[in-house]
Amino acid sequence: IDLQAAKEHGVFVTNTPDILTADTADTAVALLMCVSRRICEADMYVRFGKWESAHFGLGTSLAGKKAGIIGLGRIGAAIAVRLKAFDMDVAYYGRREKEAAPYAYFSDLEAMAEHVDYLVVSCPGGDETKGLVNLRVLEALGPKGYLVNIARGSVVNEDDLLVALSNKTIAGAGLDVYRNEPHVPEAMFKMDNVVLLPHIGSATHETRKRMGQLVLENLHAHFGGLPLKTPVAA
Repeated sequence: IDLQAAKEHGVFVTNTPDILTADTADTAVALLMCVSRRICEADMYVRFGKWESAHFGLGTSLAGKKAGIIGLGRIGAAIAVRLKAFDMDVAYYGRREKEAAPYAYFSDLEAMAEHVDYLVVSCPGGDETKGLVNLRVLEALGPKGYLVNIARGSVVNEDDLLVALSNKTIAGAGLDVYRNEPHVPEAMFKMDNVVLLPHIGSATHETRKRMGQLVLENLHAHFGGLPLKTPVAA
């Protein structure tokens, strides 16, 4: 939304902060678990009757691994708390260091990617972060590293990601967002090292009901001459 244009035309903009934080953070952890323990592969392995005739193989443990979060905002911080519960070491990258954050801070994304086993994208979209995760970052993450994106598809250079997945430059990826939704590159459909979700980060009955309720509260406030509950300033 062009907030400046909205302001110039007297249009008020609101959002639904905090409400979807927990569910989106849970989705990030679910993707991280799925790509690490090969959950989707294992499900299909059983459904197609392969378990009776062959051994499935091993996954990757989370305990003791390092996770780097791109963007330690509301959702990023919630992801960090969850990953600590898995005994993971957490670091983060952002425009500036957060003094109260009890995690290692990196001002260089490539340096953090080289340092961690999991790279979790949790920053805003837009021009400032477009293509932030490129081939150099993925190469730094390395052949044992995993990428998880629950932010915006624009943050990851999708062409570079396809190359990295195809060449096993990284171990795998868990994606809830894409560059041109609902289009997902068909090449990914055949890859066994990527888990694909249809942008369901906040898609629970509870969260969507609370989001809708907040929209109604903002509308009632606006037409009742009261202050908006969650205004977005230009």
